[in-house]
Amino acid sequence: MFVTGLLLGAGSAPHLGAPWQLLAYRGGTLFGAALDGARGCGFDQLVVTLGSASEQIHDRVDLDGVRVVESPHSDTGSASIVPALDAVDRRADGIVVLAGDQPGITSATVWSLVAEASTPIGVCRYDDGESYPCWFGRELFGELRGLRSDADLWEPIEAGTHPVTRVDAIGNIPPRASTWASYRELLDGAAVPEELPFDTHPLPIAPSTRRRRRAPS
Repeated sequence: MFVTGLLLGAGSAPHLGAPWQLLAYRGGTLFGAALDGARGCGFDQLVVTLGSASEQIHDRVDLDGVRVVESPHSDTGSASIVPALDAVDRRADGIVVLAGDQPGITSATVWSLVAEASTPIGVCRYDDGESYPCWFGRELFGELRGLRSDADLWEPIEAGTHPVTRVDAIGNIPPRASTWASYRELLDGAAVPEELPFDTHPLPIAPSTRRRRRAPS
């Protein structure tokens, strides 16, 4: 089986006051950590989507060896998944979709999903709910091309029009940095003062590194 990993990194979070992809995380960036986790899964192909913060991400994150898909309009609601499908290798039996702000996903979770998903759609079922990663077989690609936004990815999962395999994953849903509280959770409660709101305390951005070679797109 040929499996493509698709890491979503094109969205924005204006309420965070900074590009979420570049938030400091374990000595690097949040998106860089999620990308390292995706690399560790050993996909046959790895595709990442980038949006308006693309140039900054290229400066700070090592994108060598991945297929980069630019989706500059994703910040206004367009689905970055749609152009990403054009970059998926023709040999791929399906894609595993991961969220770029959720670095806690493990390779064991990914490959359990791939191994156990006996239907065109597979989703991970944690102790406290369903979340990424998700599996979509090639037969769903046509339907995915009709998505209006990346968030709409959950519509075919919840609509009931296709059989869905729900694969048990260990523990609770790995936190995502979609809110102040969840970013603080990712940092284990350190480095972000609880009493300060977003608009008065800028989030820590990982420092710039030397400019890296841009990955082929």
